[in-house]
This record gives sequence, C-alpha cells and structure tokens, in this order.
Amino acid sequence: SNLVRVLQRQSKGPVGLVPYPVVERGPEAIRGRFADLRGAGIRQAIADAVSDRHLLTLGAAVADLPLVTGGSGIAMGLPENFRRKGLLAATEHADRLPHTPGREAILAGSCSAATLEQIERHRAAGRPTFILDPIGLADGGDDVERALAFAERHLDEGPVLIASSAPPDEVAKVQERLGRERAGAAIEAAMAAIAKGLVARGVRRLVVAGGETAGAVVGALGIKGLRIGPPIDPGVPWTTSLGEPPLALALKSGNFGAPDFFIKAFACAP
Repeated sequence: SNLVRVLQRQSKGPVGLVPYPVVERGPEAIRGRFADLRGAGIRQAIADAVSDRHLLTLGAAVADLPLVTGGSGIAMGLPENFRRKGLLAATEHADRLPHTPGREAILAGSCSAATLEQIERHRAAGRPTFILDPIGLADGGDDVERALAFAERHLDEGPVLIASSAPPDEVAKVQERLGRERAGAAIEAAMAAIAKGLVARGVRRLVVAGGETAGAVVGALGIKGLRIGPPIDPGVPWTTSLGEPPLALALKSGNFGAPDFFIKAFACAP
C-alpha cells in the first residue's frame, strides 16, 4: 500500500511525502521538506516513521503546523513543544490517575489477530471467559442475560472476559447469514447493554477491545470526558472517566497491545 496514493484519492489537492531519509536527518530537514512542498503548492503530506525516535523527531518538526493527524504514536513528540514554550512544567504528573477500586471486566468485540491471541492468553491463564453468539443475539436470544449471570458468578475471582470475537472464517459465516450491518449492530448493542449491566454490578475497571465496541460502550455509559493516564502498551493508556461513578477504562483498537495485554492491564490499573 502507498498511503500517499490512498490519501490522494480522497483529496482535492496534491499530497506530498516526507520520506524516510529526510526524517532520519532530523527536525530541520523535515521542516525544509515542508517548505519545499509548500512552495510546490502542496498543503498536506504524509511522513514516514518506523521507530519511536522518528515520532519524537516529527513531533519537534510539526510544532508550528496548524493541523497534525495520525495514529496515537505521533503524540509522543508533541508535549516537548509545550515545555520549550514554558506552557508545560518539566515535572508535570498529568498522567497520575486517582485510585479506582472495584470489580474488573473485559469486553472484546474486535476480531483482529491481536485480540484473538489476547483472549486465548486470558483463557489459558484459567480466567473466566464467556463467548457471545452473534446469530443468537440477532435472533433475539438471551446471551446478554446469560453473560451477565456468568459475570455475576465469577467477578469476585478477578477479571471476567466477555467476547464476541471470532476467527475470520467464523465471522464470514455470521456476516453471510445476517449481513455485515445487522451482525455488527447486534454485537454493539449487546456490548453496550452488558457494559451497563457490569457497572450496575460493581465493575469499576473495564478494558474494551475494538474501536466500534469502545464507542458503543462509552456511549451507553454516558461518558462525556476522560482523564488520560499512563500507557499499558504503546498507544493504549488507562483512563478515568469524568463524572459519577468514576470508572477506570482502557479502550484499545483491536490490533493494539501485546499478547498478554488483558493480563497485565489489571496489574497496573489505577
């Protein structure tokens, strides 16, 4: 894939590239490349990066740009810009979260390879796991009630995992029978209902895997804002919700996190 071509198909103006050799040379070289692109009438560009060092370098280079967007890793290099301007204290502990005691649970809606492996690690560790039936959900089954009853029996043993994740061949069968939209809507509605039920049962620390699942859960719980805490793995921090009841939430994209993410997340939970 060429991301310049991908963005170009979505853009009215030309798209440029800040290639790897330029990024390797540092912030001044990157700013020089920006100037060259600007002189050629190019107003948006994609930058190469293959390491954290490149992300830190890009952070310094984009300090004066009006808009920066990308994966969460690009944020690594941005705080130092504010420190240089005296807007952020060098000893700031902004990621220190308040202690949030309570029961613990995991909701996994992603079918990515990373999430599937994380589920298997959780299950192999002997931790309670409940797998939802998407077809039953779409047909009006009682999997939500069964999942919550399962959680109620096991929450005091440690984190309970409730998942709708499945390998690609199983996902294809479900989508063929139900249609992609109907299958997705049924799972998101179930995860939203389960999240509310878990919070009602005293869950205060919740890991959610999958972007659409996280959106459904946050919306169902009425969360309006989050305080960002320290990372569990790159790109996946613990957060605490603003408002009552306070919740510790780790919301992750399906492909993020190490294989043991579900296990180690609660070892460093606020």
